[in-house]
Amino acid sequence: MRVVGFSFIKNAVALDYPIVEAMESILPLCDEFVIMVGNSDDETLTLIENLAKKTNKIKIYHSIWDDSLRKGGRVLAAETDKAYAKILENDKINGTKTDWAVYIQGDETIHEKYLSTIKEEMEKYKNDEKVDGLLLNYLHFYGSYDYVGDSRKWYRREIRVVKVRENIFSFRDAQGFRKKPNTILKVKHIDAYVYHYGWVRPPQKQLAKQKAFNSLYKDKEWVDNKFGAMQTFDYSGIDSLKKFEGTHPKVIQERIKRMNWTFEHDISKKNYTPRVRFLTWVEKLTGWRIGEYRNYKRI
Repeated sequence: MRVVGFSFIKNAVALDYPIVEAMESILPLCDEFVIMVGNSDDETLTLIENLAKKTNKIKIYHSIWDDSLRKGGRVLAAETDKAYAKILENDKINGTKTDWAVYIQGDETIHEKYLSTIKEEMEKYKNDEKVDGLLLNYLHFYGSYDYVGDSRKWYRREIRVVKVRENIFSFRDAQGFRKKPNTILKVKHIDAYVYHYGWVRPPQKQLAKQKAFNSLYKDKEWVDNKFGAMQTFDYSGIDSLKKFEGTHPKVIQERIKRMNWTFEHDISKKNYTPRVRFLTWVEKLTGWRIGEYRNYKRI
C-alpha cells in the first residue's frame, strides 16, 4: 500500500500556522509528502525546507495564488487541487501507484494514537471500489489549548483520506472533496480525530490571520470595515466551549510550551439564541444535528 500526504501553505510564519507540526503528525503514515508552498511574504519556504532536510519524504513545489478566486474561498480548493495533482503526476513519472492520499491543512494535526487505526482502515478498504475516502472526527480548539468548541457552529466530521483517482477534486473552499462532475464521495466513518488549532493563536496573530483568511473571501473594503478598528482579536465572543480533558499530539507539545497569552472561559455560560438552544437540546437528546451540512455519503 502506497500513501502520500498532501497540503498547501502560504505565510505560515507571519500568520503562525503550525504547518510543520501538521506535516509531522501524518508523516509516519506516508511514503511521500507533497507540499505546495505559495508566494509568501515571510520565511515559509525556509521553514518547509528545514523540515525537508530531516526526511527524504517531503517534495516541495511552488505556487502563485490566484487572488481573483475570492468567491467562496475558491483559491483554497485550487491550491489543494494543485497538490493532489502532483501525486498523480509523480505516479506517472516514477511508475508508482499511490493508493491513498492523506490531506492535512496548515492548522490541523492528527494525534499519534490514531495513526494505527487510520492505517488499518486504509488497508481494509484499499481494494474496495465502493469506498472513495475515510471520514474523520474533529476537535476544534478555541482561545487556548484547554478549550474546544461544542456548539453547532463547528463541523463535526470531514474527509481527510481519499483514494488517488483522476476524477477527485477539492470542493468549494477546500473543506471536502467530490468526484467529477460533481458527485459526493462515498466514505467510511472511522474512529480517529483531527485536532484543529485554527482558533488558537496569540490575539495579535489571530487578528492578522482573520484579516488574511477573510480576504480570501471578501474584498479589502469589507475586511477593513470588519477588522480595521481592532488592535487585537477578542476571544470572548464565543457561544459555547467545554474543557478539553485529553492529551495533545506529541508534535504540538513544544508549541504549547511557548504559549504566551492567557484565555479563561466560564464553560457554564452559553450564548445561544432561542432557536439554537432548542436545536442543541435536540442534538444532545438524540445525537441528531438538524440541518447539518454533509458533503459525503456514509456507507
